[in-house]
Amino acid sequence: MRKTLIALMFAAALPTIAMAAQEGQGPTGPMDGHGYSEHMHGGKGAYKELDLSREQREQIRKLIGEQMHARQELVEQYLQKLSPADQQAMKDQMAAGRQKTEKDIRALLKPDQQQKFDAIQKKQAERKAEWAQFQAWKAQQPQKTQ
Repeated sequence: MRKTLIALMFAAALPTIAMAAQEGQGPTGPMDGHGYSEHMHGGKGAYKELDLSREQREQIRKLIGEQMHARQELVEQYLQKLSPADQQAMKDQMAAGRQKTEKDIRALLKPDQQQKFDAIQKKQAERKAEWAQFQAWKAQQPQKTQ
């Protein structure tokens, strides 16, 4: 049980770390950052040698995004098997880790970068709230029969 929790926490934290390490919007956002996205899509690193076309980079970006979503769904699947108290404890621990990472990243940035970082964080929070509203609306819609 303990190993499963550790594995779930690690799997859930990976997308956050990967996105936080970028200068951009994540694996499906622009490729103007340094790090993972640039490494994977023809910047520095192994994929640069492949001389990828724009279409290939887009397809790779899509595959990586799908893989991240699948991993998140897998974590949610196993999270549902835990007791409600364990679920909440894990969510709280993951949120605390995410907040610490964001705080540490912000501390590394210059003042102008911090302003941009804060704007990005605000925009992401707004998008998350909109998504939650959409999901709530969608859940209230009657199921269509076939």
